[in-house]
Amino acid sequence: MSDLFSPFMLGNTRLANRIVMAPMTRSRAPEDIATEQIALYYAQRATAGLIITEGTPISREGQGYLFNPGIFSPAQIAGWKLTTDSVHSVGGKIFAQLWHVGRVSHTSLQKNGAAPVSSTATPAANSSAFAYDEQGKPGFVPASAPRALSTDEVGRVVEDFAQAAANAREAGFDGVELHGANGYLLEQFLNPKVNDRQDRYGAQTLENRLRFVFEVVDAVCARIGADRVGIRLSPYGQLSDMPLYPEIDETYTALCAGLAQRGIAYVHVMDQTNFFFNADDAEAKADAIKNLLRTCRQTLGDTPLILAGDLTLARAQARVDEGLIDLPAFGQPYIANPDLVARLKHGWPLAKPDRDTYYGGSAEGYIDYPPYQPA
Repeated sequence: MSDLFSPFMLGNTRLANRIVMAPMTRSRAPEDIATEQIALYYAQRATAGLIITEGTPISREGQGYLFNPGIFSPAQIAGWKLTTDSVHSVGGKIFAQLWHVGRVSHTSLQKNGAAPVSSTATPAANSSAFAYDEQGKPGFVPASAPRALSTDEVGRVVEDFAQAAANAREAGFDGVELHGANGYLLEQFLNPKVNDRQDRYGAQTLENRLRFVFEVVDAVCARIGADRVGIRLSPYGQLSDMPLYPEIDETYTALCAGLAQRGIAYVHVMDQTNFFFNADDAEAKADAIKNLLRTCRQTLGDTPLILAGDLTLARAQARVDEGLIDLPAFGQPYIANPDLVARLKHGWPLAKPDRDTYYGGSAEGYIDYPPYQPA
């Protein structure tokens, strides 16, 4: 049995344990700059082997949520530096999740009210951005109609990712995770039912659909080193109007093979099989995620694999012992349990988070959850 609470080498980064804090949008940056409160939030949770931050936009164009700390301006780099210094001061490791939402944005978030950009001009149906409504109040609003990036513009976005990675290193992050999940820009190129382009990034061939993702990965690896680069994927996910398609297994097998060849630090899979199975059909859900992980594991070889989504300690331990994953990631449990590693290790009860305080607001429901006090 592998010990989840023993050190693990992730690329050249030594983690104190295998427990990962998954990225979660919390919208606590009123000026889109990481604050002292954000630094405290992450420092409180720094006993995780690895913290992956909330998605941090690589550019204003890539933003889909208000009050998210970006990584594209000097002030934002300085803001994140306080967070990384705080996490490192208590022995933690932290990667920045680099984020471009593509078409899942709103004109009120874009410079001069421009349309969001994507692989396509087709809007993301039944999808929302956290932006300003017609009265100028923050809230969830339908995503605006996008425009398709020109072929030349795609190269500019690749450079935006690379520059954001360099900014993250300047801010003191140990590495970066590319957000290729949940229907955001990278996946908008991968999915042939969304990508309707006719250029070399179009859906006519698998190579074309993978091209943008691999160009981003290669540019970021060239800028900061492959051992500091991870990527998050959500195969079979349907968030933000991502329809399923017949070539999905072929797509992610080829993607994982290419990522393995590049020697990146890890691949992070977000389990979204709960969208396909009744909550009571636990066996079918378990079989589906195991089959997915077996495919990823076989293709990735020695590249570390992280799994997030509806994990308990028992399920996490089982997946590691089965050789399906290397590290389990926990999201919502970290909201109310800053000392989650200790609670899992000692079998202490988990506190329940207040869902009304997930997005926006003040310190309440953010940095006021206490560590467990044994009787």
